[in-house]
Amino acid sequence: ENIGRVAECLGYKISELTVVILDRERHDYLISQVRKTGARIHLIPDGDVSSAIATALPDTGINLLMGIGGAPEGVLAAAAMRCLGGSMQGRLVLRSQEERIRAEKMGIVDINKVLNVDEIAKGEEIIFAATGVTSGDLLPGVLFRADGAITESLVLRQSSGTRRFIKSEHFYKEEYPEKILDQE
Repeated sequence: ENIGRVAECLGYKISELTVVILDRERHDYLISQVRKTGARIHLIPDGDVSSAIATALPDTGINLLMGIGGAPEGVLAAAAMRCLGGSMQGRLVLRSQEERIRAEKMGIVDINKVLNVDEIAKGEEIIFAATGVTSGDLLPGVLFRADGAITESLVLRQSSGTRRFIKSEHFYKEEYPEKILDQE
C-alpha cells in the first residue's frame, strides 16, 4: 500500500521504485512482500540513517526506506527529513517490558500510534549534522594521512533549506604523531 502511494506521488511505476531495507532476519517477511509488488530492493548491512537521507536527495536512485530500526536512528532520520522537506512515518516496536516502561516514562501513551516526521523530530529550528567515520553511500570515511586527516560532513538546516557538504583537513600538531605511534 505505501509503495503504491510513493510511486504515485513520485510519478513512477512501482517497478521503477527502489526500496532500501536493512538485511536482517526480522525483515524476511517484509522483503517477500516488497518483492511481490515488483519494486526493486536494495539490501544494506547497516546505514539506515544515511539511506533515509538518500531518499530525499536527488540522483541517489533510492526512493523508499522500509523496516525496523533503532529509535535513536529514527529520530536522526526524521530530523534530516525535516531539513530536506522529506517525509517519513514510524512507530515504536518494543521488544521487552523494560522498553515499554521506558516509553511510558518518556510520556508515550499510545505505543501503537503511527508518528509522522513532525512528531518524531519536534522543534522549530532543526539542524542535522553528520561526519563520515567509515565509508558509506552518503559520506566517505576518514582519510588518514601522515600529517593529519581529511573528513567529509553533511550539515542540513531546516529554516534556510540549506544542504552543505563540507570537506575538512585536520593537521596534527607536532606532538600528535608521536603519541599515536607510541600507542601502536
